[in-house]
Amino acid sequence: MTNTLHSPLVRTVLDRLFAAAALDDDAPRGPLPGGSLETATAQERADALAAVYMPVSARGGDLLYTLVRAARPETVVEFGTSFGISTVYLAAAVADNGTGRVYATEMSATKVATARANLAEAGLGDVVTILPGNALDTLADVPGPIGLVLLDGWKELSVPVLRLLEPRLAPGALVVADDVTFASMADYLDYVRDPANGYVSVAFPVEDGMEISCHTGGATTYS
Repeated sequence: MTNTLHSPLVRTVLDRLFAAAALDDDAPRGPLPGGSLETATAQERADALAAVYMPVSARGGDLLYTLVRAARPETVVEFGTSFGISTVYLAAAVADNGTGRVYATEMSATKVATARANLAEAGLGDVVTILPGNALDTLADVPGPIGLVLLDGWKELSVPVLRLLEPRLAPGALVVADDVTFASMADYLDYVRDPANGYVSVAFPVEDGMEISCHTGGATTYS
């Protein structure tokens, strides 16, 4: 069975990107209106942190690849592409499945261009569409059924993005959220861990924590 994730082409790109991401603490930050990340808008933060990777961990990436290979979703949605590290894992799994497409979204124009170049270098650009702009706008028209969602963008938008996508989630769709040990993910965890919202949810112990939720909700409409 093909495993593109460990091909020399993909490994070279991932090793380069993880090495660059390890220098995040030293990456330059742009100016912020008001001088604070907390008071800045999502777009202002994206522009100010355009040189910062903020990636999933390598083990988190392996988990994403495994889930996509197992679930074989026709449509994968990623909220928060950054430089494309997590996108490479998702795209490698889709390519190896021989079916499906990744729809990724990113607010920073710099990161959109670089992520596209990284995916092309890894030989995976053909299975990915990167949508530039605010996810609440760009993901509104992604067709369902959506089989897997990765939430790794601005944390306060995790619940709004998920709720936007819910009418198009396939029965049994997987929703993976990164960085769930962050205090800013408390509202999201409350949402997916409440059975009334239609999920069975469990934490997974990779770096900074991932939450894996299975959508068990009622009738879903696809568009």
